[in-house]
Amino acid sequence: MTRSVQIVERMRWMTALAGAAVLALAVGLALAVSGGQLWTVVPGASSAAAPAGGSSAALDPRIATLAAHRPSANVQAIVQFNAPVSEARAQTEAKAHGRIIGNLPIIHGLAIQTTAAQARALAANPDVHAVSLNGTVTTQSMPFGGHLPMMPGGQGVSADQLQTTYDQALGVTPLWRFGVTGTGVGVAVIDTGIDGELPDFTSAGRDHSRVIVSAVENSQATMAADSYGHGTDVAGIIAGNGNNRPDTDPLHGQYVGVAPNANLVSIKVANESGATTVLDVIYGLQFAVEHQAQYNIRVVNLSLDSATPQSYKTDPLDAAAEATWLHGIVVVAAAGNRGSAPDAVQYSPANDPYVITVGGVDENDTATPGDDTIASWSSQGTTQDGIHKPDVYAPGAHIVSVLAPNSDFADSNCGCLVANNQYIQTSGTSMAAPMIAGLVADLLQVHPNWTPDQVKGDLTAASVSDNSSLQEPNAIKAVLNWNPAAADQSLTPSNLINTTTGNVNYSLSTWSLATWSRANGALRAGFANSSYTCKTCSAVSGTTVNSSLGTWNLALWSTVGMN
Repeated sequence: MTRSVQIVERMRWMTALAGAAVLALAVGLALAVSGGQLWTVVPGASSAAAPAGGSSAALDPRIATLAAHRPSANVQAIVQFNAPVSEARAQTEAKAHGRIIGNLPIIHGLAIQTTAAQARALAANPDVHAVSLNGTVTTQSMPFGGHLPMMPGGQGVSADQLQTTYDQALGVTPLWRFGVTGTGVGVAVIDTGIDGELPDFTSAGRDHSRVIVSAVENSQATMAADSYGHGTDVAGIIAGNGNNRPDTDPLHGQYVGVAPNANLVSIKVANESGATTVLDVIYGLQFAVEHQAQYNIRVVNLSLDSATPQSYKTDPLDAAAEATWLHGIVVVAAAGNRGSAPDAVQYSPANDPYVITVGGVDENDTATPGDDTIASWSSQGTTQDGIHKPDVYAPGAHIVSVLAPNSDFADSNCGCLVANNQYIQTSGTSMAAPMIAGLVADLLQVHPNWTPDQVKGDLTAASVSDNSSLQEPNAIKAVLNWNPAAADQSLTPSNLINTTTGNVNYSLSTWSLATWSRANGALRAGFANSSYTCKTCSAVSGTTVNSSLGTWNLALWSTVGMN
């Protein structure tokens, strides 16, 4: 086999990730999935010398020692194969010597559970480059002073004080210990705004807000702040981080979002009463596409829906959502709260086949996803175009998140304010969607080259769900699914989409472009690096765009408190 073919084979089998920290993440998480408990290598552990007489150059001397004196001893080994070896062949050879417990394409390798003697035998195989001991291990409490390797540029987040169970149900808390927290990924929240001055949205150093951009789109809005409260609630589920509260704060670390170090882009599309239109949301999506490179916007959360059912092939909001998707941004949409009504999933953008539509489950007061059940209010069914929705499920019942002070939510007298009125407990697919948006941010930190189709393929793969009756992704399994099949490969785009460019064809559509400018005065968010306002937020004359009010997808269409 020529060198060029070897390079092609290696590139085919490996992912774009690199670095020892990522390798350690892969090995550690693979073992977490296989054994039900997270393990980590303890630095400075046993490093016995090779036995007299030597051994295969590919064999870790510690394994050689064990094989000589305790051949039946169980070990966890990392096996690297030579570049020409295919993944299928590697798996066959590994299975002949042990049980595969992790796939490590980053090093053209596999993690296996085996005996010392079998590991020594595998090292003699000419297809094998090296067989290494995973190391002495201990539980995640690390009583012997070990530490977890971190993602490059990552920072661990504590889950020790959590008062909620949704993070554990999603399986994200072990990822935090490896620094998989959405760091550097921008998540656009198209909603009622975000109160970025709150401590839960500060950086780890508490020196700046992670709400790095504030765009005020709605022409009737008078301020950048979230005077309604829904957007702040959603943003807290995505990327709130109570660990950034002062250490002396009694609420320190009690409530943490799914991607607690991600950056947030606030795109306010509502007025101060929470009212918005389809056109406003389209402008919000347009802003995300136009500024995606500037702010690394990789995910958009839409916890809203239109008021009129329409085929995705002609609905303008669906077209805008597809255009956003085709430009490389993952679009996450709430399924809605119409239960199993005949038209439950026929409203944009949740009815669009491209986007990731999220339904809500009740955790039933446990952190175990196996007993989660679909909430009675969560929309499910078939769209007017014959597409089953939702695509995935996530916790959505009695979810506690950040409360925007002086907002309508804060003044609602709903009985759902908690933690000294600094957090709020709500239910609905509006809460489930940001769970998945946060999980996508975590995934894209580890797999930055994944396309939206790959992300959706990963989250909808049966192998990543821990719930046998519904598709509720487990974060660890999703991260370790190194080569997911791409979703959405045979779909027909909206009639308004130019299939060559992925843009909305404005000669067929009926809305006008917005002009964005830097905001001043009350419209400028003091916590954000950049603030914008929309100067021309109106439809062209004679438009047929449905500008009826959108809804924010809370259960029963109002704030709900569930104790």
